[in-house]
Amino acid sequence: MTVIRLGISSCLLGERVRWDGQHKLDHFLTDTLGKFVEYVPVCPEVEAGFGVPRETFRLVGDPASPRFVTSRTKIDYTAHMTSWAHRRVTALAGEGLSGFIFKSHSPSSGMERVNVYNEKGMPVKKGVGVFARAFMSHFPLVPVEEDGRLHDPLLRENFIERIFTFSRLREFVFHHPDRGRLVEFHTRHKLMILSHSPKIQHQMGALVAAAKELPFDELLTRYQDFLMAALRLKTTPAKNENVLLHMMGYFKKDLSHDEKQELVEIIFEYRRGLIPLIVPITLINHYVRKYDEAYLRNQYYLNPHPLELKLRNHV
Repeated sequence: MTVIRLGISSCLLGERVRWDGQHKLDHFLTDTLGKFVEYVPVCPEVEAGFGVPRETFRLVGDPASPRFVTSRTKIDYTAHMTSWAHRRVTALAGEGLSGFIFKSHSPSSGMERVNVYNEKGMPVKKGVGVFARAFMSHFPLVPVEEDGRLHDPLLRENFIERIFTFSRLREFVFHHPDRGRLVEFHTRHKLMILSHSPKIQHQMGALVAAAKELPFDELLTRYQDFLMAALRLKTTPAKNENVLLHMMGYFKKDLSHDEKQELVEIIFEYRRGLIPLIVPITLINHYVRKYDEAYLRNQYYLNPHPLELKLRNHV
């Protein structure tokens, strides 16, 4: 199995690199997700040459292009931090990252809603950390999230599904694919994509169907853009219900009347929020094994990430 490598803000791993010499250890990231990934820690402020402890920084000015300034002494380190950030993301290109987890609210690492102070010293939550902005600009397809948002079960499941999918995509591209293998890759991800965006799934199907009409490099680039755009959209109970009922159709000749009725009831109970997604998924996986349903057996939708993470127990 390919090792999934994730960039991460060092303080989330328990490293005492924050301005006050403390950390922000996140046990889910270290003890649970950490069993399935390899972390590449980054602390922008320490790596850029600022010590521990240190004066805090803040973003100042235009939220679209803020300055990086010390909070008390008002020294402007924008050029220094921006230059370091661009060098660091260039170096990270060689790390094979399938995602990055940022520290929320940080003027260097915050992914969104970072305070930006105006000339009167009033904050607005419209900023992006200097390093986070450079990373997301340099790696527009790489899944990113921040620690605070990962406490939301839906956002957590979405992010982890994306990093596992992006890892498979990286591996696929690395092995010099052709049109036939692209069709195979897409086929295995079709129901997963459908659960995020029926519209984009339709567009991707048309793209793959017209594969011979495009130069392969262009085809592959467009496919990757579509795939990661689709997965950034959240699944919903309604979209998952659509996929679950679609899968049920593969057993129309196998299931008894009572089995069909039971499966329909379980899917509707999920849609109403009475049971988590793992319940209908488990039953369908049972039927996949029992009736050796080859097409569904290969669908990543049914097994998008390790069961031990229990992500679908809470959505």
